[in-house]
Amino acid sequence: MAIVSNYLRKKGKLAKDTIVATVMSNLGLHKYARDNGLELVQTKVGDRYVLEEMLKDGYNLGGEQSGHVILLDYNPGDGILTSLMLIQAILEENETSSKMTEIIKLYPQVLINAKVSSDKKYDYEKDDEIKNAIEKLEKEFAGNGRVLIRPSGTEPLVRVMIEGEDQEYITKKAREIADLIEEKLK
Repeated sequence: MAIVSNYLRKKGKLAKDTIVATVMSNLGLHKYARDNGLELVQTKVGDRYVLEEMLKDGYNLGGEQSGHVILLDYNPGDGILTSLMLIQAILEENETSSKMTEIIKLYPQVLINAKVSSDKKYDYEKDDEIKNAIEKLEKEFAGNGRVLIRPSGTEPLVRVMIEGEDQEYITKKAREIADLIEEKLK
């Protein structure tokens, strides 16, 4: 999405200089948008939420980390279309794809599921110890990491997603927070 947004913007075709992505989008996309004067609008997880936001506010580029990209000027989501847009950008820029990806630094991401009682999966927001652990880690990251806690919509789980620069460290921290959530919300 970074390459396509950069391409569309240069052509004057990125609506409202905005990308729409879910809360699970990589921290690198957030920093790319910020550093390039673009807006990044976040939605709940699911391409339907991305599409709803795009239609509501007139945006034309959005997608999910899973690879589902929506180029609304052409189609509400199609892998072949996305591939063709990427190829067009590469050909017109006369650059290699590896060179074009240098505009974004992707961060390692860890996702751990904490098993909880189904009636307590939203209670993590009410528990001071859990909130303090999350706030402490976010403060420590100081913009070079991110903590996202999200209850599953279908299972008795709370998903703990952490991004940062050190894979080993964020894995350890995600496990610690997931264990704390499991312990407190049995």
